[in-house]
Amino acid sequence: MQPVKKQLEIVLVNYFREKWSAFPKGNLEPAESPDFILSLKNYQKIGIELTRLNPVNANVPDEKQLEIIGGREHLIEIARNIFENEMPHKLFVKFLFSEEILIESERQMMVAVQTALVIRKALKNKKQGGFFQILLQGRELPPGISEILIVGHPVLEISLWERSNNLGISNNVVDDIKKSIHKKDEKLKLYQKQRLNYYWLLITTDRLRGVKNFNLPEKIINHRFYSHFQHVFLFDLIKAEVYELV
Repeated sequence: MQPVKKQLEIVLVNYFREKWSAFPKGNLEPAESPDFILSLKNYQKIGIELTRLNPVNANVPDEKQLEIIGGREHLIEIARNIFENEMPHKLFVKFLFSEEILIESERQMMVAVQTALVIRKALKNKKQGGFFQILLQGRELPPGISEILIVGHPVLEISLWERSNNLGISNNVVDDIKKSIHKKDEKLKLYQKQRLNYYWLLITTDRLRGVKNFNLPEKIINHRFYSHFQHVFLFDLIKAEVYELV
């Protein structure tokens, strides 16, 4: 059994591989420092390191926000238990909650039941242990939940259900991206001991959001990032969008 962290990394890198059309054909194997090695047909090898975008510039939640967060996490746990009582699928599931419609405590059980049923219906024709990605959104979800990302993969031996952006919402996403790149750049010499041909960095984010209200994707695309990695990607998991930063 792969450790939980490595199971999740395998899910994410294969999800990225599925969504980025220019991903090279080759044999992708889990490794350490970097996280994956992609062996191409021309015998060249690409090392791929994964990291999660950490909102260093996020605000600390106040007491009211912590109460809301606790309620949302409790709802997710109830929905997971209800779902797994009927279906054996091991899934990676991300919940994006609405900031306009809050789910009151008295509605939690009802919303959890409705959500479990919606997810169960979405998986009706999906084989357990297969690789698939489903995005539920809009009217198919109960009020208060904006989107749900569901990813299945044969490597998953446990379920991972959680809130999107559970590390917080950033005040300065561009600066957070720079910090993520810099942190991994400092470790590049360690990865280069593998003597691979190329090194890529994949930064994942649950849902590209910032506290400030502006066109965040446009701001990122128009900013020049620098790295010693040959390629740096930012992958928005919910929207399944890939941004080539370097």
